[in-house]
Parts: sequence; C-alpha cells; structure tokens
Amino acid sequence: MSGDLRERLRQTRRVATPWRDDATRGIGGAVLDDLLDHWINGYDWSVHERRIAALPWATAGAGDAALRVIHQRSADPRAPVVVLLHGWPDSVLRFERVLPLLTDLHVVVPALPGFPFAADDQQPPRAAPGMSANRIAAIVADALDELGYARYTLSGGDVGGTVAEILAGVHPHRVGALHLTNVAPLRALTADPATLAPDAAAYLARSAQWFRREGGYIAAQSTRPNTLAVALGDSPAGLAAWIVEKLQAWSDGPAFTPDELLTWVNAYWVTGTIGTSFATYTEPATLPGRIDAPTVFSVFPHDLKPEPRSYAEAFLNVAEYVEHPAGGHFAAWEQPEAYAADVHRAVKLGVHPSGSEIRTR
Repeated sequence: MSGDLRERLRQTRRVATPWRDDATRGIGGAVLDDLLDHWINGYDWSVHERRIAALPWATAGAGDAALRVIHQRSADPRAPVVVLLHGWPDSVLRFERVLPLLTDLHVVVPALPGFPFAADDQQPPRAAPGMSANRIAAIVADALDELGYARYTLSGGDVGGTVAEILAGVHPHRVGALHLTNVAPLRALTADPATLAPDAAAYLARSAQWFRREGGYIAAQSTRPNTLAVALGDSPAGLAAWIVEKLQAWSDGPAFTPDELLTWVNAYWVTGTIGTSFATYTEPATLPGRIDAPTVFSVFPHDLKPEPRSYAEAFLNVAEYVEHPAGGHFAAWEQPEAYAADVHRAVKLGVHPSGSEIRTR
C-alpha cells in the first residue's frame, strides 16, 4: 500500500447520519468502519497485484483505440472463441473464477476503456470524450480482428451486455451467438408496452419502479460525472462506500470476503478510473434493432431486475432461457460453474458449420 493511500485512510473523517446502520440507506457505518480498518491494517494489495499481473495479458490496437485484454488460449488452435465483457462497478476481475472453467476455449476478456487495467501502468486512464458503448464496441471489434478472431461468442451483462448487443447488431457475421444476463437497460426507455406481451409490459412497470427506488447512482453518474468523480477519486473511503454498497446489495448473500471487496475497490483506486468508468452512463448510445444471433439468456434470481422470457424475446433471438436457483448481478463470480455452463451452451449455438471459430495469422 502506498504511503499516500494509507495516510488518506487514517485521516478519514467519519461522517454521521441519522441512518448509520440502515442498509436501505446505503452502506452501513459499522460495515464501512470494519472494511477501512482492514484496508489499513490487514490488506496486502501486492499479493493480489501479482496474481492479476500474472494473468495472460495482451494489447491490441494503438493510441485511443488500444485495448488491453486477458487472452487465455486453448491448447487446441481451432477451439471456439468466447469474449467475456464485464460491467460496472467491476472489471475483468468479474471473470477470474470462470477462466479455469473455460480452458477448452480461446477466451478474450477486454478491460473496457475507462475501466481498471485498461491502460498500462505508465499511461494515465483514458479520458477521451465520446467513449460511449458504441465506441467501446468498435474498439473491441477491431482488437478481436487484430488478434485473428473472425467469429466468436459474446458473453456478458450490465455495460458488457450492452456492448455485446451493439457488436451483434453491427457485426452479425462475426458474432455466432450471445450469452447475456440482462437486456440492455436502454431498451426500457423506448419500448412500447402496447407492443409487448402482458408479462413483458408488467416487467417494464417493475423496472420503472426499480429506477425510482434504486437508480440514484445512475442519475448522478450520467448527469454530474465531474462532481462525483472528485468526491470518489480523492477519498478512498468514499470510493469504498460507493462501490461496496453495490457489490454487497447486488449479490446473492455474502459473495465477497473483505480482501475480495477491497481488491475490486483498490483496482479503481490504483488505476484512477472511477471517473472514466462513468462514460458509458454519460455518453449517449445507440442500440441496434432486434438481434438475430442465437442467445442463451441466463437469469439469476438476485440480479437487479431479472427479465421474463417474453421481454428478452422482444429484442433477442432467445434460443435458451436458463433460470438458476442462486446468484446475483456478478454471477460469473458468484456462480462460476453455472455461468461457465451457460457460456458453453452459447458457444455450441454459435460454432460455424466449418467447425472453426478462429482465423489464424
């Protein structure tokens, strides 16, 4: 831990509120106090840093279009390709537990622009304007082409799911199949309830209620990113409160140890990327129409707002709708075996008739 971070943590000003330990009002004061104490006295970032650095990193592209990826190759050069796309407030670390279960595939895990690990240690975080989900999708597509992959299955949720839908719409000849844990949230803004099945229309009403009750962070990140970035980028306690609240509330039970929580938070701190990670909330995105790629849609019961099949089918070619008994928003981390099984389902749907997903150089 750097001396600057340790000193900032020691100088944390505890802020009193009337709702200190009311979990419905945000992170509990006692929970945060314990976590900050562990960050100062028990947490060793260097252990996790070495593990992350040892992942099979590669870089494709250059300049503003450079993309760092974890590139785990299969022993079989003709193995199918899967691209795992993370969301917010996480990073490539979302998929750490899935990687050992996908060794029969070529796996690419992009560190999405503006998120932790997207830039190397010598470069500042990318803060270029216009880094929308569409721009990120274009960067990912170009990187995959440079890596030699002409056809692949896309898997993800949250921001990553939106990027996957855009990629499938723009490059239908490249995307053999999709594996998604949610429909792109932006679709709810333009969907016409009158054209939807009754349970899909009811879902839209529930989704609107969720946004009113839980979507304050979206409003702040999409409308006032500069202001929020100062508060979170200058205060490790503030950053931990903002991120850990989501990691705990959006998971199914205690999915993270204190060390794991701090590693996901510290990834944002050491890379200075909390402000740039807001770009996909702030920059407008354009979604494609209904997507033809066969889709495995995974439903984990404790995700934010699981969609019924009829709603997913309004936008996606749902070949399999898989309901799991456990898991939440970070399903690849919480339920890696179930997640990996659904990835394999999607890969089987997307394998090209030639039996090969890779173009070798």
